[in-house]
Amino acid sequence: MTAPVHPTATGPEPAFDPGAAAARATGAILRDTLHGTHRGVVVDSPPGAGKSTLVVRAALELAAAGRPLMVVAQTNAQVDDLVLRLAKKEPELPVGRLHSSDADAYDKALDGLANVRKSAKAADLAGLDVVVSTAAKWAHVKVDEPWRHAIVDEAYQMRSDALLAVAGLFERALFVGDPGQLDPFAIVGSEQWAGLTYDPSASAVTTLLAHNPELPQHRLPVSWRLPASAAPLVSDAFYPYTPFRSGTAAGDRRLSFAVPSDGSGPDRVIDEAAASGWGLLELPARHTPRTDPEAVRALAAVVRRLLERGGATTSELTRALGSAPAGGTPVADPAPLTADRIAVGTAHRDQAAAVRAALAELGVTDVTVDTANRLQGREFDVTVVLHPLSGRPDATAFHLETGRLCVLASRHRHACIVVCRAGVSELLDDHPSTEPVQLGVTVKFPDGWEANHAVLARLHEHRVSWRP
Repeated sequence: MTAPVHPTATGPEPAFDPGAAAARATGAILRDTLHGTHRGVVVDSPPGAGKSTLVVRAALELAAAGRPLMVVAQTNAQVDDLVLRLAKKEPELPVGRLHSSDADAYDKALDGLANVRKSAKAADLAGLDVVVSTAAKWAHVKVDEPWRHAIVDEAYQMRSDALLAVAGLFERALFVGDPGQLDPFAIVGSEQWAGLTYDPSASAVTTLLAHNPELPQHRLPVSWRLPASAAPLVSDAFYPYTPFRSGTAAGDRRLSFAVPSDGSGPDRVIDEAAASGWGLLELPARHTPRTDPEAVRALAAVVRRLLERGGATTSELTRALGSAPAGGTPVADPAPLTADRIAVGTAHRDQAAAVRAALAELGVTDVTVDTANRLQGREFDVTVVLHPLSGRPDATAFHLETGRLCVLASRHRHACIVVCRAGVSELLDDHPSTEPVQLGVTVKFPDGWEANHAVLARLHEHRVSWRP
């Protein structure tokens, strides 16, 4: 007698739980950091995935376990931010801030923290649970016995020669960084070292893994910054090898305006971005100076209308702070879209200066305007971006750099509006990527040519053509 055949049950795929996924990843990272046997642990973090939160938590758990540690960051601003976060999270924890001898060497907000000791000499901070400083400052420190542990923050922004300068200060380290950000800065050419395991201009992580491929490697799987409208594009275009998802679902965040559109190009692209998360304000095709006056005025006009129209944001953050009926779920109270929650991003400093001047003429202040390099690590509700290739006659390696576009496209919580002249897709086709393939170079993200095409294809779905 033939046994009956039962159909295979194929139920719906279980819903993705971002909190649980992030908790599992964090738990594995902390286990390897506190209880593993390897000398290093590497963590790849996409934009807004809680990298700083992980660094602070790991530092606190190491300190609580009786393991004093040094923390290495790349800039003074990053160091001060970490010290402030540590002091806020654990006010009783003794923290050292090792700084330079400059007159304005650290954020004066640290002066009001009783548990933070500041000094330009490492010996003055001996015995503290946690000591934080820049890689440049640590490179001048000499110790009799190394720290048992170190945490290297923004490890992909650290050159390998900077890691070599501090490697003798610690026995084991946790390296945390974003592989999609801009490459470490070098003022000399590095072509002669490309592909070699000791390339001094390569990132600390690249060189570390080239010599220690057996080290545990983790990734944070959730971006808490990028909305559901942005995470798929940013993940596919810039992180195909380390994909991630948004911590929020479609509809969890809303951007609304009290004042209706006046029908102008800036207002129409603002409404498009509010509805979809993306907006492309496309100006007529033209080769222009780098500080394209029309594009600069368009950027300023978009920012002014964002403020004039009384924007408001609703998200999981405003919901948590909102009012709630007795025993009920909190009701989200919209938060005003203020100038300090808007940023303008450019590729060049002279472009940023031109936008600041244009905003000043319109009476707009307190809006952050800066280059991609200086916007790294920062977060805003709405960003307005001048496309790096707008108005250009060519596509240079600088303007095609993957990390530059990634930073500009991943600073927002609600919407990103890109201002660009028409013709960039054709420009890319006329200047195909010709970067030589380097043997031995680990590919962590696609080249800028591919990334630009992917981003433009999505932006064209939300295009508003405008002739000023």
